Amino acid sequence: MGGKRTINLVDVTLRDAHQCLWATRMTTAMMEDLALRLDRAGFEAIDLVGGAVFDVCVRYLREDPWERMRILSGWVKQTPLIVMTRGQSLFTFEFFPDDIVELTAERIFANGIRYHTPYDALNDMRNMQVPVRAAKKAGLYTAGGVVYTVSPVHTDNYYARKTRELVSLGVDAVYIKDPSGLLTPERAHTLVPALKAACGTLPLHLHSHCLTGLAPYTACRAVGLGVDVVHTATSALANGASHPATEWFVENIRRDGFNVPVDLRPVDEVAERLRYIAKREGKPVGNIVEYDAFHYEHQMPGGMVSNLKSQLAPLGIAHRLPEVLEEAARVRCELGYPIIVSPFAQFVMTQAVLNLMGKERYATVPDEVKKYVLGYYGEIAGPIDPNLYDRITNGAMPTSARPGDLLEPGIPKIRQERGPFASDDDLLLAAFYARREFDALKAAAPIKTNYPLASTPLVTLLKEIAQRRDIRSIHLVQQAG
Repeated sequence: MGGKRTINLVDVTLRDAHQCLWATRMTTAMMEDLALRLDRAGFEAIDLVGGAVFDVCVRYLREDPWERMRILSGWVKQTPLIVMTRGQSLFTFEFFPDDIVELTAERIFANGIRYHTPYDALNDMRNMQVPVRAAKKAGLYTAGGVVYTVSPVHTDNYYARKTRELVSLGVDAVYIKDPSGLLTPERAHTLVPALKAACGTLPLHLHSHCLTGLAPYTACRAVGLGVDVVHTATSALANGASHPATEWFVENIRRDGFNVPVDLRPVDEVAERLRYIAKREGKPVGNIVEYDAFHYEHQMPGGMVSNLKSQLAPLGIAHRLPEVLEEAARVRCELGYPIIVSPFAQFVMTQAVLNLMGKERYATVPDEVKKYVLGYYGEIAGPIDPNLYDRITNGAMPTSARPGDLLEPGIPKIRQERGPFASDDDLLLAAFYARREFDALKAAAPIKTNYPLASTPLVTLLKEIAQRRDIRSIHLVQQAG
């Protein structure tokens, strides 16, 4: 089918995989033994920091994410490391001024990163202008994302147009970002050729989650349709809300005649170590999920659904989760089909809960939803329900400006209010986080780089066995451990 065309892989184990399955709680210390092996496996790049990872590092792990970049850059010598940003939103939900976005790109490069994967949650490519320009100026290889969803307005023509707009910004590659795992083999059959044509000579990536169970098969079909690079996770942290398993994907497309320059032996060693860490830390490994047709209506990522269950419990309405999801699907339609990815997944879900708990729908509307409807986050793909527009906006005037143009420069203000700073990295942390979070991070101990279990006899034995690649013995040790 595919001749001997070469398909490259991007590994997402150290970023998106544990974000999906471990609530983003993989520490830097856990990464050392994994990173050294992933580095020699032959991936095009290794995903490391972005979105929730940056945020959890600061708020919960108290690990400076800039320091994580520097540490991993010292361990990973052969493979570029990736930092992902939400375009003009960078690592949070709010939009930042252009000068903050530009400085962030400079610091990403300065801290050892060479590969960048920005995207805009509304596919408004005006929100990608400054992130892409700044990344390229800093020297970062930049693969820009086009976020996939299913709705009456998100057609193949829509995605081809958005891809052409992205290519015109000067990206080095384009990736289909499928955060809710909605892409089917049937839709890939028309979408991938349309986007490949819009890319011209640029590589086309596929970054899809396994929330419907279809992503592994869809990815195999997508490479036959023109996808050049697929994002995968080591099997122990694959499937579920995560990504297709590297090992199985490689085996499957090699059987179809494609060349994949990835050595699976170090990947197998990473998988065994991850299973060991998961067992010791009480964390889950990835499991294949059942197909769920309802998922195509509400489109909420799996991690968000589980979080919602815990948030509804104190309100006494945990039993109404199916109603909340039904309402979320309705809200999304009324709001012009925003893509269910951060921050709009959170906006839609919050509005759905308020609608169900209030005396009438849209009696309470969060400021973020109002700003979205007025255009302050960018272009809205579909029409807003005209019966709701006035209620939501309360007569406020909409804007059609590029969101970044509405913001005053941020660096002089943050220097005046929070400075002086020891470094530009600290300046950016202060721009992203309130004083309490910033101070707590700076007061924390230096990042640990030795996993606490690394000196135990069991792990020593595990390492020795892995070096011999005696997989059966590894399983026996795990069962005994």
